[in-house]
Amino acid sequence: MKRFHEFEKHCLILLVVALFFFAVGYSTSSNGQPSNQFREYPISSDVQTTRQRTIVMSTTFSGTIIPQNLSHIPQYDQFGYGKWSYGPGIDAGKRTDIMQAGYSGTSVTRREKLLNFFTISDIHITDKEAPNQLIYLQQFNASNANQTSIYSGTMLYTTFVLDAAIQTINALHKKDPFDFGISLGDTCNSTSYNELRWYIDVIDGKVIIPSSGAHLGADTIDYQKPYKAAGIDKTIPWYQAIGNHDHFYIGSIPVQAYNLGPTYVSDTVKAIGNILAPPLDVGNINKNDYYGGVIDGSTPNGNIIAAGPVGDFSSPPKVAADPDRRSLTKPEWIGEFLKTTSNPFGHGFSSNNANNDFACYSFLPKSNIPIKVIVLDDTQTENDQSSDIHGHGFLTQDRWNWLKKELADGDAAGQLMIIAAHVPIGVQPHYSELEWWINPSPSATSPQNAVDILGLVTELEKHPNLLMWIAGHRHLNTVKAFVSTDPAHPENGFWQVETCSLRDFPQQFRTFEIYVNSDDTISIVTTNVDPAIQPGTPAATSRKYAVASQQIVGNNLNPNFPNSDPTLPPNTQDPTIKPMLPTVYSYNAELMKQLSPEMKAKLRNLRQ
Repeated sequence: MKRFHEFEKHCLILLVVALFFFAVGYSTSSNGQPSNQFREYPISSDVQTTRQRTIVMSTTFSGTIIPQNLSHIPQYDQFGYGKWSYGPGIDAGKRTDIMQAGYSGTSVTRREKLLNFFTISDIHITDKEAPNQLIYLQQFNASNANQTSIYSGTMLYTTFVLDAAIQTINALHKKDPFDFGISLGDTCNSTSYNELRWYIDVIDGKVIIPSSGAHLGADTIDYQKPYKAAGIDKTIPWYQAIGNHDHFYIGSIPVQAYNLGPTYVSDTVKAIGNILAPPLDVGNINKNDYYGGVIDGSTPNGNIIAAGPVGDFSSPPKVAADPDRRSLTKPEWIGEFLKTTSNPFGHGFSSNNANNDFACYSFLPKSNIPIKVIVLDDTQTENDQSSDIHGHGFLTQDRWNWLKKELADGDAAGQLMIIAAHVPIGVQPHYSELEWWINPSPSATSPQNAVDILGLVTELEKHPNLLMWIAGHRHLNTVKAFVSTDPAHPENGFWQVETCSLRDFPQQFRTFEIYVNSDDTISIVTTNVDPAIQPGTPAATSRKYAVASQQIVGNNLNPNFPNSDPTLPPNTQDPTIKPMLPTVYSYNAELMKQLSPEMKAKLRNLRQ
C-alpha cells in the first residue's frame, strides 16, 4: 500500500509539472525538440577581458550588514551593498620565477602560438529547494558566517551565470578561436542528478527549468522561470574533470557511508548537526539539532524557510519531493557526460571510465602540436574512512601509477604536458581542509594517500616537459611557481594556475595562450575573464549578490598560508604566490618556462 501511495505522489508531481509547462506555453516542434517560446538572456556585445577592464567593488556603505545576516537581501540596496564599477585592466607582466638565474626575457618575442584554451571551474549548480542543505549553519554563529559555500544569494542564479559565461566564451572564440575548453570540477553543489543535468544542458543549449519539487514561482520569479540557454559553439570541444562536490554530499561527506541517499528525494527537510564546529566531524550530519532550511522559490529574494533549531518546530517541515534530486555515484556522474549533444562525445570520459569508477584520462588537443593534457582525479574516495571534510587532495594507488605512466609516456613521445585536476597542490597548511590528505589515524588496514606531497612534487620535477598544473577548488585566481630544486636544470620547474569559481566573487573563467618564443622558451599567457553580463538579467543580479556577499563576509581571497610545499622551508609563506589586486582579485601574467634541449629541437623541427 505504501508503494502505491508513493506511485500516486510521483504521478501527481508529474501532473503538476505538465500543467506548469502548459501554463507557460511550453510546446515542442515536429522533431520533438522544445520550441522557441522560452526567454533567452543574451550577453552584452561589449566583451572584454580583465586585461582591458576589471570589476571593482564599492567600499562605501550607509549601514552595516553582519555576515550572519547575509540572507537579508532587501538590505543590500538599502545600505549600498552589491555596487560595483569598472576599473582599469591588470597585467602582472612576465614572470620568470622558474627560469635560470638572471633570465629576464625582456627582449624575447612570441614566435608561434601553439594552443589557445579556456578553463571554468566550481560552477556549483545548486538545487536551492533540496531538502538536505546546510543553509542554516551559515547564519548559526560568527565562526560559521564566512561559509558562503553553503549559503549566499548567488545560489538563486547558478545556471544563469554559466549561461552568460558560455556566451562570453563563444564571443571570444569568434575573435580568436579556442582549441578546446576544460571544466575543472565541482559542476554540482551536492552531486544531485538535476544539478548535473542543469549544468550539462546549459552547455548543450537546452531549455532550463531552474526549479525543483513543486516548481514554486516558476511563472513569476525571475530565477525560477524556464529559459533557453545559448549553448556552447559546437566547434569548441570541451572536456571535464571531477571535483569533490561532484560525488560527495555538499562536497564533504560520502553519501552511502552516512546513508544520505534517502534525504535527497525525501519530502522532509533534513535535521542536521553543526558539522562545521571544531573538531570537524562529518558524522555530526546525522544529529537531530537543526533543520538545514530550503529556499522559498515563490519569493523574489529567495527567503529561507524550514530552518532553525528542531525544538522550534512542532513537526518536521515538509517540501515537495522530487525524484530528479537523487544523488549520483561517481560512475553515474561520469555516465551523464555520455549523454550530451555538444562535442566531443563523452567530453573525455568513456564507458570504461564509468564502468571502472576511474575519472582520469588524457587527450591531445591538436594532432599536429606536441602538447598533451592529463586530466587527473585527485579527489578523496568514498571509503577512505576519514571523518574530516572530504575536500583534500588524494590519489589512490591506481591513479598514482596511471599519472606516473602518463608523464613517462609524454616524455618518451616528446610532448609538453599539462595536468588538469580539481585540487591544487602545495598552497595550504598541513591538515587544513583543502590540502593534500594525510590520514590522521594511519594503520595497516586504513586507506592511505598513495603519495605524500613531497613524493608528488619530487616526481613532477622529474619531467621537464611538464608546463603546469591547473586546478580549481579554492575559488581563487592564484598563480604559484614550483621552482626546480636543481639549479642546473631550471626546466624541471613548473607552474600552477588556479581558476576561481563562477559562483562566488569574482565569478570568472580563465584563458590560456601557449607560445613558443624567439629564444626557444615557452610563454603561457593566462587571463581572467568576467562574463559579459547584460544589465537587468538574472546573471546581473547574481553578480550583484556575489559582490555583496564578498563585501559583507570579507573572505580572504589573497591567502598566503604557511604551506606544505616541500621545496620551501617549513611554516614559511610562499614568495612565488603574488598578491592579487584587492577589490578585483584577478591575476593575469605571462608565465615563462624553460625547455630541455630535446624539446627545443623538436619545436624547431615542427616549424620546418
